[in-house]
Amino acid sequence: MATASPDRLPAQLPGRIPLFPLAGALLLPRAHLPLHIFEPRYLAMFEEALMTESRLIGMVQPLHAHDGARLHRIGCAGRIVGFGERPDGRLDVTLAGISRFRLLSEPLTATPWRQGEVGWDDFATDRNRAPETDPHLDRAALFALLARFSQARGQQHDWQSLRPLPDEALINMLSIVAPLSPADRQALLEAPDLSLRRETLCALLEFALQRPADGDPDDSEVMQ
Repeated sequence: MATASPDRLPAQLPGRIPLFPLAGALLLPRAHLPLHIFEPRYLAMFEEALMTESRLIGMVQPLHAHDGARLHRIGCAGRIVGFGERPDGRLDVTLAGISRFRLLSEPLTATPWRQGEVGWDDFATDRNRAPETDPHLDRAALFALLARFSQARGQQHDWQSLRPLPDEALINMLSIVAPLSPADRQALLEAPDLSLRRETLCALLEFALQRPADGDPDDSEVMQ
């Protein structure tokens, strides 16, 4: 798989980016999201994005998982940092999260994929090179909650292998892999900072413990 540096971005982020609406997919700043692209219009979109300086794709969730007409206002832009073409023409792509954005409007375009006029000003800290820290993170309490969650679901996860990760990498990884609904993932995306994302994640896991195991969300729509 070819790779590219996530740091080679223009001095000013573009005001219009291609949009990839995908329910259940969570891309966060300084995190990575693997995707398998097979629909012709999105193959064309990614191929065109690869020829631009920024290589940006705007990941955004539909307001309703099974109706992609209306989109959430907050998404996250990712730079294509890994890509490989299969013999049948499909693409395996890795996005590196660069910054969240606010979707301002969707102009009419001649392309078969959607494009968005976006604003970046609300998320300036996303573009800091240094990862965030969470001064209030209680790792013992967090991993105890994860153990209770797995036990309640009759699942086995090697959560302890994640314990050495830095604060941001740990909380973002858990946000991405936890079996949560698209609405829950949107709440995690929109959390203003890392501490609030961790608080939101813990609250969602605690709430999930009150639901029957068969009430867990189906994340089959996420193409990873």
